[in-house]
Order: sequence, then structure tokens, then C-alpha cells
Amino acid sequence: MLRLVSLKFGRLYRYVKLAVLGSLAAALVLNTHSLLASLQRNELAERRFLQLNKCPACWGTSWCRKFLNGQLRLESWGRLRLFDFFNVKNVYFARYGEPREGSRRVVLKRLGSAQELADIDAKICRRATGRGRCDLLQALHATEFASLNGDVRLLTPDAVEGWSDLVHCPSQRLLDRLVRRYAETKDSGSFLLRNLKDSERMQLLITLAFNPEPLVLQSFPSDEGWPFAKYLGACGRMVAVNYVGEELWSYFNAPWEKRVDLAWQLMEIAEQLTNNDFEFALYLLDVSFDNFAVGPRDGKVIIVDAENVLVADKRLIRQNKPENWDVWYESKFDDCDKEACLSFSKEILCARVTVDHNYYAICQNLLSRHATWRGTSGGLLHDPPADIAKDGRLEALLDECANPKKRYGRFQAAKELREYLAQLSNNVR
Repeated sequence: MLRLVSLKFGRLYRYVKLAVLGSLAAALVLNTHSLLASLQRNELAERRFLQLNKCPACWGTSWCRKFLNGQLRLESWGRLRLFDFFNVKNVYFARYGEPREGSRRVVLKRLGSAQELADIDAKICRRATGRGRCDLLQALHATEFASLNGDVRLLTPDAVEGWSDLVHCPSQRLLDRLVRRYAETKDSGSFLLRNLKDSERMQLLITLAFNPEPLVLQSFPSDEGWPFAKYLGACGRMVAVNYVGEELWSYFNAPWEKRVDLAWQLMEIAEQLTNNDFEFALYLLDVSFDNFAVGPRDGKVIIVDAENVLVADKRLIRQNKPENWDVWYESKFDDCDKEACLSFSKEILCARVTVDHNYYAICQNLLSRHATWRGTSGGLLHDPPADIAKDGRLEALLDECANPKKRYGRFQAAKELREYLAQLSNNVR
């Protein structure tokens, strides 16, 4: 009976698959003319495609001249709007050309799905008029994004606290950094909010509220050694970042030596974001194989999705001394049945100086046997060589890092794991 049922489902799956492929083929035939036209047309030079009409309810305009001058062109299938159905995250690959530098690959992001972007418009309208639809630009001036106008000297914590993960618990020092490093203004370098134009101020605030990823990349730039993709610029509701390389997932079955090196880099990233000279703790609230990429030449691991990053100012925590501020915080292991699960309290992350969240996130979701992604298990360090498996130290450290059995065990395990992976990496080179 079970055999019969599985055969029926197998046939049904094949029929559905053939139907989908047939529909796509029919669509291709029926829309041949428009498809050819879309291949010839450079939509990245069109204001409507960039949603430039939404500004200042947009991400910025610093790269508009490059877009509108035709210096960016979508790659291959990215030009076919027929495939937008599959591109839920609205991420595109493009070529960017400079006369003297030649062309290079860049990644373009709308920073949300079509529905999420539509929700932004609806939220702005509701905040201003109480209705889901309205004249967006007119409504924008009746929201808090416009109330922080040219008379306001500084962007302060009480004005934006809780707007997004980035400013769930902001300090004045963090907000000054965001304004001073805001790249969508010609007059960057000042922490005074009133030095921004009205449109620039609203763009900054809208980005901060709806998807602060560009602000993370600008405030903690790769040029200064932070492990994030390089921010390039924006036009309308499209931002450009540097193309890093293939996502970490493509290295899941890479040679052992490569995976050891990548694992060591991931633990180093966890350490850098947790403990650094700036005393900002950057906690990764969304950790999966898709959120990291690897440079093809230098093999460097880079974070390519920074939307869900919570920044806690350790100096402010030491100054304010909230309850238990100096007690080490251990994240609780989350043995859920979904992919990329993490258990955390934003309030606690904001109130403790010593936190193991980043080690926990990397170990549980990427490295240990508890990591699951796209139907696989075992993590990046699956199937170690026989001698390492027999020794048992690696497995013990990964288990303690993901699901510690001793008090403060994860802190010690993370330290030893970094050292052990460095040793293994040196041994195999």
C-alpha cells in the first residue's frame, strides 16, 4: 500500500513538474517579443524600475547618476522580469563599469520582497492618514520621519529606540556614528542631524526603521576591517554592494582543509563582533549559510546579509549598570525542528557586558552536528578525517559550544575551538 501511494505521489510530482515547465515554455513563446525587448533594454537606467519616484521614502540617491547613465546592467536572466517570481528577495547581480577601471560584478538589493516594500508604503500611509493608501510623498511629511527636521540638532536614542534591531537599545555614541558615516549625503562626516538636507534626513530615518542593513555596512565598513560586504551606493529603492563571492552554502561539501579554514574564520568573526576596541557588540540575530559568502581569491568569509544585527554599546552598559550587567550571559540552546533557529532575549543582549550569543549562533547554526540547512545536517565540519574523529576533541568542543553542559562552558569551548581550528588549519596548509 505504501509503495502504491509513493508511486502515485511520484507520478503526481512529475505531472506537476511537467505542467510548470510547460507553462514557462508557453509563457516564453507568447512573450518572445517582450522578452527580447527586455534583454535589449537597460532597466537599471529607468527611474520607474528603480522606484526613484518613491524618494525620499527610499534608500538614497548617491548612485543615481551611475544608474541613470547606464553604468550598471543586469546580468543574463536578471533582465527577464518573468523570473521575478522566483527572485523573492529581490536580489540581482549586475555589471558595473568605470571608463578607466573596466567592469566588475556588484549585487543589487531592493532590501525587501515586493510585498514588504508595499507594506512600507502602507505603514507610512497609516501613520499619516490612518488609511492603507494615500499620496505617499504628501503623507511622509506628516510622519515622525519628517518631524525630526532641520531644527533638531542630534539624532537621539529616545527618538528611534526600538525602530529596528540596529537601534533596539541605541546609545548616543552609536547614533552619532550612524549620522557621521551616512553615505547618502555629500556632506558626510558630521554627527549633526541638522546638517543633512530634509530628503537625506528622511531617507536615513526610513532606512533605519525598515531595513537598516545599509547603515550597518556604512557604520562598520569593510575598509576598516569589519567582516561585512562593502556598501557602494543607492538609487531609489535599490542599493549596490560589492560582490563577495559564492555563498557559504556552496562550500558545504568542499575539501576538509577548506572547511576547517572557513570554520576558523567564522569563529574569528564571532569574536571580533563580540569583543573589539570600539566596545560595540554586534550580535547576529539571523545566522544561516545564505548570510555569508566566501571571496574566490582570498578565501575570506564575509557577512552579506546584515539586516538583523543588534548593536549594544558596552560603554553605556558599564555606565548605567543595569541589573546583573556584569554577570556573564549564556545563551540557551534551541533544539527546534526548524532551520537556523536561535534563542535570544534582545533585552538581555542590551544589558550585559559579557555575552556568548555570537559563539552560540555560529556553532549551533553553522558548525556543529545540530546545524541543519536545506535538508542536510552535520554542519560545515561534518565527516572529519578518521584520526580527528577518533581523537574526539573537535566533536566535544563543537557540542560544548552549541549546547554547553558546564556553567560558562561555551565561553571556554569557543576559545579552545578557535585555537584548535587554527592549529588544524596550519597543519593542513
